[in-house]
Amino acid sequence: MSDDSATLPRALEVSLGERSYPIHIGPGLLGDPARLTPFLAGRQVMVVTNTAVAPLYLERLKAGLDDGLEVRELVLPDGEATKTFATVERIWDALLEAGFNRRCTLIALGGGVIGDMVGFAAACYQRGVAFIQVPTTLLAQVDSSVGGKTGVNHPLGKNMIGAFWQPRAVLIDTDTLSTLPPRELSAGLAEVIKYGLIRDAGFLAWLEETMPRLRDLDAAALTRAIERSCAIKAEIVAEDETEQGVRALLNLGHTFGHAIEAHQGYGVWLHGEAVGAGMQMAVELSARLGWLDADEVARCRRIIASAGLPLAAPAAMGADDFLARMRLDKKNLDSRMRLILLRSLGDACVHDETPPALLSEFIGAFARR
Repeated sequence: MSDDSATLPRALEVSLGERSYPIHIGPGLLGDPARLTPFLAGRQVMVVTNTAVAPLYLERLKAGLDDGLEVRELVLPDGEATKTFATVERIWDALLEAGFNRRCTLIALGGGVIGDMVGFAAACYQRGVAFIQVPTTLLAQVDSSVGGKTGVNHPLGKNMIGAFWQPRAVLIDTDTLSTLPPRELSAGLAEVIKYGLIRDAGFLAWLEETMPRLRDLDAAALTRAIERSCAIKAEIVAEDETEQGVRALLNLGHTFGHAIEAHQGYGVWLHGEAVGAGMQMAVELSARLGWLDADEVARCRRIIASAGLPLAAPAAMGADDFLARMRLDKKNLDSRMRLILLRSLGDACVHDETPPALLSEFIGAFARR
């Protein structure tokens, strides 16, 4: 993958017929009116962000909105623990108190938590209003802002309450990554690695070589990584918008990872950290089934570790803890546990035939490390 002109603005499209929308990627996009104005449904605009992002980027975004608009803002608390139905009710309260109608537009300015909640609020308010994703974390830029999955967590499971509701546009300003803490950057890299593992072995090889530059916030490398990740996700969403088939592949590592998040308490492990450990579990289970060899397992382990991600389960979490949470996974059908595994690097599959005894033994052995 060449890095020539990699910091120039890029545009991709999520092809969903009349609900298709663009993904704009590049530096300095946040305050550009031309990037936002065409996608507003009407004059009423509610910008929803959180206490971590607002001081950094709220005024810059508002400067990119044309005069004459009725712009309100709502600043919510930060953190995965706030991703609840009660917090979404605060968004609806703000919309109702402002008298916003069906032609209003919500703008989600922040990471995946803000994007998921704002999208869910937009899906439900007056039975559906417009919203725009402006993700400010790497994880949100490459994953949660694209594809229309919205929702909130439940104490028993992550993202168990929500809706499919597509944004009108996704605006990815790569300059926002300059303020991202290293731990959050690593969490985002988990999702980037995922795309290579499930669909693009060449991209995975590029990530192996480029990981130091990515962790050093090299603008050209990050732009390339974001663009390829979004392109893969856009392709898959266009094939299977509501996860009836191939879209499930985007959940590599997530069944194990969501179990970690729910068991530990949301926010103790970042989502990407849990996915990193979960991907390693999926890789090793794939090897147990005879699909990957020892060298491929070791290679995946090196890539995940090079991103600064954990490779082991939480110390206090055993097989029973994993299995109790995993049984609530949304991909499961007819009491069959469906896992995303790898037939080879760059080729993922949905697998629901892992013998329960083998799965329990595997998880127990992994958790005891």
